[in-house]
Amino acid sequence: MGGTEAFPELGSHCSYESCNQMDFLPFKCDSCTQMFCLDHRSYISHNCPKGDLKDASVVLCPVCASAVRKVFGEDPNLTLEKHMSSSCDPSNYEKVMKKPKCPVKGCHQTLTFSNKFHCKGCSQDVCLKHRFPLDHVCRTTSKGRRNPSRLLEAFKFFNILEKRGATDCGSSSSTAATPSIASSKKTVNAH
Repeated sequence: MGGTEAFPELGSHCSYESCNQMDFLPFKCDSCTQMFCLDHRSYISHNCPKGDLKDASVVLCPVCASAVRKVFGEDPNLTLEKHMSSSCDPSNYEKVMKKPKCPVKGCHQTLTFSNKFHCKGCSQDVCLKHRFPLDHVCRTTSKGRRNPSRLLEAFKFFNILEKRGATDCGSSSSTAATPSIASSKKTVNAH
C-alpha cells in the first residue's frame, strides 16, 4: 500500500505539464495560484503568465550603482542597456558606494555597522577607538552648550585608570582605587 492511497489528501501533483510529480510539500504560486514542485516553483521555471506582476528582481547598474528592476522575460543585459541610455547618472555612483570614514584627524578607519559609535554629545559617528569624548574632542552636549564638568570627570576617570595600570586589574589593590573615584566625583559635584 503506497503513501498516496493511505492519505489521499496529503501533497499535490505539480501543475507543470511535463512534470506532474507528486510532492508532499508543494509550493503555491502567489501569481497563478497553482501548485508546483521544488523544481518548478519559480515564475520562470513554470512560465507563469502573471509572474511579471509580482517579480521584484533587480540588477545593480555598474555605472551609477542604482538598482534597476528586471523586466520579466527580458535579458538583464538589455534591461541595463535601456537604463544606461535613459536614466543612468554616473555621478550617483560616488554617493552610493562611498563608505563613511571616522572624522577624527589622522584616522582613516572605515565606519561599518559593527565598528561605528554615535556620540550623543556632538552627534558625530566615530570609530570605536575614538568613542570616548576626549578621543574625538567632543565639544558639545545634547543641549548644544559646552559641558566642561563632564569632560573633567571623564578626564579624571581615565587618569585613575591609567595610574592603576593593567597589572592591578582584579587584584585586591584595585578595590582600594574605588574610593578615590568616588571622592573625585564628590569634588566635581561640589563645584
